[in-house]
Amino acid sequence: MRCGIQLVTTAVIIIAMALASVGARASDLDGGATDLAALQAKAAQAPPRDRCFLYAELVGQLADRAGQQINSGDSDQASESLRLISQYAEQIDSAITDESRRLKDAELLTRRASFRLSNMLRGASYEDRPLLDATLKLVYRAQTNLMMQVFKH
Repeated sequence: MRCGIQLVTTAVIIIAMALASVGARASDLDGGATDLAALQAKAAQAPPRDRCFLYAELVGQLADRAGQQINSGDSDQASESLRLISQYAEQIDSAITDESRRLKDAELLTRRASFRLSNMLRGASYEDRPLLDATLKLVYRAQTNLMMQVFKH
């Protein structure tokens, strides 16, 4: 009888911890959404010389977010995050100028994002691979262009 009570108690504790973990992840994503929206607004209003770095920050944050969404099984939200990564990676390319600031930091952020995306690609389902691969190529291109601009100076 005592073993049965201990087993039930252990099961309740495990379930409670799992539910708390899911709630914490959901609140992290919600908090990340407000941070992301603030960064998007900041990038939209930033002077041209700062946009490249801010777009790279968005790519980095969105890559982390997409990884969380894929790990939690939320493919629709992950696809939206990957679409946004592609959009901002293209904007990085158009924002690179001779007056751009923090290019090396932007290059490091895109390098980290491309590393994160390539890790996701290795473990991705067959359905998620084409979008991940296309996004990764755009981030690689932005990273390469940033690196070329850094070496140009």
